[in-house]
Amino acid sequence: MIPRYSRPEMVAIWSAQTKFRIWYEIEAHACDAMADLGVIPRANAEAVWKAKDVEFDVARIDEIEAVTKHDVIAFLTHLAEHVGSDEARFVHQGMTSSDVLDTCFNVQLVRASDILIADIKALLEALKRRAYEHKDTVRIGRSHGIHAEPTTMGLTFARFYAEMDRNLNRLETARSEICTGAISGAVGTFANIDPRVEEHVCKQMGLEPEPISTQVIPRDRHAAFFAALGVVGSSIENISIEIRHMQRTEVLEAEEFFSAGQKGSSAMPHKRNPVLSENLTGLARLVRMAVVPAMENVALWHERDISHSSVERNIGPDTTITLDFALARLTGLVDKLVIYPENMLANMNKFRGLVMSQRVLLALTQVGVSREDAYKMVQRNAMKVWEDGKDFKTELLADPDVLKVLSAEQIEDKFDLGYHTKHVDTIFARVFDK
Repeated sequence: MIPRYSRPEMVAIWSAQTKFRIWYEIEAHACDAMADLGVIPRANAEAVWKAKDVEFDVARIDEIEAVTKHDVIAFLTHLAEHVGSDEARFVHQGMTSSDVLDTCFNVQLVRASDILIADIKALLEALKRRAYEHKDTVRIGRSHGIHAEPTTMGLTFARFYAEMDRNLNRLETARSEICTGAISGAVGTFANIDPRVEEHVCKQMGLEPEPISTQVIPRDRHAAFFAALGVVGSSIENISIEIRHMQRTEVLEAEEFFSAGQKGSSAMPHKRNPVLSENLTGLARLVRMAVVPAMENVALWHERDISHSSVERNIGPDTTITLDFALARLTGLVDKLVIYPENMLANMNKFRGLVMSQRVLLALTQVGVSREDAYKMVQRNAMKVWEDGKDFKTELLADPDVLKVLSAEQIEDKFDLGYHTKHVDTIFARVFDK
């Protein structure tokens, strides 16, 4: 991923130096286990640890790979240069390249998951704080983009909190899904390596042994992992779209924080654009872009082919780096989002009481009017508001058919704003008091 959308901690997980360090640890722990089992001399296993403080020469490994055309062999050759060819002769014994590659990849995905989980927890804190801050800040709810009935800004934040809380569970599940390693040999039968070596390596690397592998760890695990990341990306877009809508000039119920010296447009000095939420919408597309290739990686020929390899070399770093950046950006956006309660109230009253139409409809049916007739009575008065700019309550109070069944006091009562917010505390308890 390009530096513009990257954060150092996540990028470091995917560096060549980190990868080679993990490869080294896998090989060294395997040697330890084989020495414990009496398969190789203890001295040879201990010799491998001479490289524990070595910073592997990436350029040298690339130089060797240019000849061998094999990355793992190039690394093992470079390792022998540090350890000594005789001392290193038991390194990788009974193992195949995928034992190293797949176990390393999953270690990296687990570490990436830990960062992403921390990212979501930080976002949840910001959403919760803003939800309680605006629990009773009334705004108009919209369906199809059209005014519906009153809600609160706090409920909007609470809804996003609940969604991201589900995503936290998804990420934790995805982490456990990917937290396996395999040191099982050429086709996964342990023919040339004891299963206890796999158990030892996995324990040391913070993984669980893969119950059954071929030459590779089954890719349904990775498909589930990247699918979970895709859902998180979609949730980021869901929040971003709402912010973009709220910042539209005709709405202006909220806007991204506009810092001192910030410029909105190269041509129009007045512009304050929702650039962060628009950026997040785009980044969400990049995260989701990994989902289908990850799904297609599940089907491999026989015990293994490498059609998945090039895909994962891209989507592993790119998707986790992008999502990490996006979650951090969204947290900052939510934390500093500027809310305009007065504009929310003004927007809700733009059509002069029209949003109370359902309360009037229900009141008419409760006093004996058929639902069909009640709908007609309410709708004909509502259309006067839409088309002629009338006041909804005034029209109802002047409608003889309505007044036959509802008193003026009963009509007035149906315009009480508090009616729509009376269960906010109940919803908040459901979301936050778990």
